[in-house]
Amino acid sequence: MVTTYTIASGKGGTGKTTLSVNLGTALASFGKETYILDADMGMANLGIVLGLENVPVTLHEVLAGKAHVSDIIYDGPEGVKVVPSGISLQGFQDADPERLRDVMKEIINHCEILIIDAPAGISRDGVIPLAIADEVILIINPELSSMVDALKTKILTELIGGKVKGFILNRATFENTEVSVKKIQEVLDLDLIGVVPEDPNVRRSAAYRQPIIIRYPDSPASVEIKRIAARLAGMEFDADSVKKKKEDKFLDRLARSMTKRGD
Repeated sequence: MVTTYTIASGKGGTGKTTLSVNLGTALASFGKETYILDADMGMANLGIVLGLENVPVTLHEVLAGKAHVSDIIYDGPEGVKVVPSGISLQGFQDADPERLRDVMKEIINHCEILIIDAPAGISRDGVIPLAIADEVILIINPELSSMVDALKTKILTELIGGKVKGFILNRATFENTEVSVKKIQEVLDLDLIGVVPEDPNVRRSAAYRQPIIIRYPDSPASVEIKRIAARLAGMEFDADSVKKKKEDKFLDRLARSMTKRGD
């Protein structure tokens, strides 16, 4: 049975695409047949993150009726399959977002898990990924504006008949923040899926066009992303090594510190 997750956020800059890429790569590394689809047709970044910005055919051409889905499936790290959108404004103008449903129907015949990287904000193009997924995962930064925008996205998703699985707090630190895990849970009434700490290796790996779980597999963000991916796959996360145990303690302290600030 195929499971489709849309990774969404109320605002841009939350790290949504980076998490989509890394979660998809981690799931593939666990042996799951995984596809990542870039549904952000206007501000596509998935291909850029993976060095696929110059591929000849993209989702734009399929949505314009000029190519087949089989033409736009590219190989990514760890065997993950990538369906990028184009960066051409003309391609964006020619694309029909309504065809995205048909694209997804064809893709799910070939995979176990489909990750959809949704556009940030609320727009016509952004509504479709929220509606067609089995579950939506919200990406939130520890900022009040991010939480408020995520709440809007949750409400919109529920209005159109979608289901929100929970949220991931991304770029969390020990420093004082505007909102805590507990406050987000209270406001959104959603489950916490994971807390990904601020990690300088995220930017370093981006410079190499590689997911952080590949470039820096033992870094704090990598460990938590793999933990989240294992949870999505219904698998136990192997944290037997000493280094992973240290990362677990770090993340536990981080989550507790943020929860206490909401008391």
